[in-house]
Amino acid sequence: MDQDRQQFVIDTLEAAFADLMQESPAAFRVKFRKMADHPFAFYRGTACLFHRDMAAIEQPWADERTGRVWIHGDLHVENFGTYINSHGELVFDVNDFDEAYVGPFTWDLKRFVAGLALMGWRKALPEEAVRDLATTYLRSYIDRVHQFVEGSDDSEFALRLGNTEGAIHATLQRARRNSRAAMLDSMTEVSESGRRFADGPGVRRLETDERELVLAAFVDYLGTIPEAKRVDRETFYAVKDVVGRSGFGIGSAGLPAYSVLIEGFNEANENDIVLTMKQANHPALADVVDVPRMRDLFAHEGERTVVSQRALQVHADPLLGFTTVRGVGFVVDEVSPYELDLSWGGLHEPSEMRPVVADLGRATAKIHCVSDADSDQTVVDFQTEEAIARVIEGREDEFVRDLVDFGIDYAQRVRTDHALFVEAFREGRIGAVTAV
Repeated sequence: MDQDRQQFVIDTLEAAFADLMQESPAAFRVKFRKMADHPFAFYRGTACLFHRDMAAIEQPWADERTGRVWIHGDLHVENFGTYINSHGELVFDVNDFDEAYVGPFTWDLKRFVAGLALMGWRKALPEEAVRDLATTYLRSYIDRVHQFVEGSDDSEFALRLGNTEGAIHATLQRARRNSRAAMLDSMTEVSESGRRFADGPGVRRLETDERELVLAAFVDYLGTIPEAKRVDRETFYAVKDVVGRSGFGIGSAGLPAYSVLIEGFNEANENDIVLTMKQANHPALADVVDVPRMRDLFAHEGERTVVSQRALQVHADPLLGFTTVRGVGFVVDEVSPYELDLSWGGLHEPSEMRPVVADLGRATAKIHCVSDADSDQTVVDFQTEEAIARVIEGREDEFVRDLVDFGIDYAQRVRTDHALFVEAFREGRIGAVTAV
């Protein structure tokens, strides 16, 4: 049985990443070494495996509507953090929308709860403590969904300094102390000719032909910024420098990327803005969820990612947009000094984690129920909160118990899968990626 499951893991990874592994085996060697470190790291890098597993089991909470809502697609405990929204407010929310797509709303919840169980196992928490934390998360999610059904200020709800506590409040405080000038100093240098990117690890100077290609793609990107979010200043989007980039993390291994430095609101060097232009991933959900309308809606994965993010994030980054390079979709958004991921390194006791997971439950409900004003409303053309509330009505205890049980069981499967993956990787059995 382990051999069959191991082959299933190998086949899934090869189906998801074959082309990228062939093009960048060294990048995937690093990715796989990071995934081999511990079961949660493996879980982070295998949304494709999770969704293939989900597609093979019954979905009792998914009906015609709740089975096709905008979901994050890779919702785990480390995909949350701070950002400045389009209203200039510092908020805490879900981040990293590369896997966003349409699917059953419970898949986000199940992925989170299973990841929470893995995190709890890594911290040696008793199973009952993990169950209690998962229940807190789900109850908080349900309560917030009901508030969205009953309230009229959906778009105004956010986790801010004034309504958070504990680790999330501390994360917001740390983010607020960051500065654009310090970020720019860490990435760029200033000379008499102006600011430009500094040379260093992960930075690649472009030849003339590639530079012109990227600049043309940048011009196309400007046309994808919603009119209400465009800055009416001729020099705001003026490009000062552009370089190739590498090393964006586990999920982006092998994907081409660029950094673009633009002028911003004025000619002062400390107000320059850094944008990232990164090739978009094919979402794992798209291979297991059949929504015919989605197949024809987007020209490429860059557009799909941006449309999905606007559907999931209220007051999305005003610089968020998309473009193509050599016919391939790219996502463009700001590299902000105020983006800071939630760290679990200092959280050790269930009493410290309980208010955190309660807030994460509220944040999850928000992405499912509230969209940006500039989001596409044609795919999910109903009130998500009402559909979710209706499908769990009178069965909330059963709903919570079902998802908690799933999370505990699936975390055990991930720990087993992790060992099978490490063995296969060491033996050089995964695509073109060898362990040496």
